[in-house]
Amino acid sequence: MLHVPLGSEYVKRTIRPLYGWTQATPKSVYLDPAWDRSVDIYPGMCMMRSGGDLVTLINGTGYPAGLAAEYIGGDGIDEILERPVNVTAIWVLGPDAEFEILAPAFDDSLTWTDPTDGTGTLVHAWATGTSRGKLAPAGATKASHTLTTRPVGRLVKVVSSQKIVVGGLVGTTA
Repeated sequence: MLHVPLGSEYVKRTIRPLYGWTQATPKSVYLDPAWDRSVDIYPGMCMMRSGGDLVTLINGTGYPAGLAAEYIGGDGIDEILERPVNVTAIWVLGPDAEFEILAPAFDDSLTWTDPTDGTGTLVHAWATGTSRGKLAPAGATKASHTLTTRPVGRLVKVVSSQKIVVGGLVGTTA
């Protein structure tokens, strides 16, 4: 359940499993205590391991570990600060998993092309820049930003300018 401040009843999670209950794994992890909360993390943004069971927002030194399941500052909500332990969760996508991702968890300033041929465009995340952690299509460019070297998933469908569907990776991508 998402608890929101009064006056923010319109807020909803920016990641929603479509095919995820048996196709993806919700992984229990801890937010790295070194995370400085310099960037608001929305559910659906890319997280990386920082050691052991610790995760933090993806940066230029790590690899995608999964998609954030909770708000960590986004929309003024920090679900982790509401509890006495820094426990959180990430979604690890299996090959047949599909999730709706709502902006601002993905970079909606970019052109997302619906893959009507069924192949699916690879989806990365910004590893650096002001949009760090947000999902972005492979090959995207933006001033002062770099993409992760490894993909996060594949684009299944563009629903609207504010909603995309991302699936897990099929086959080897390393």
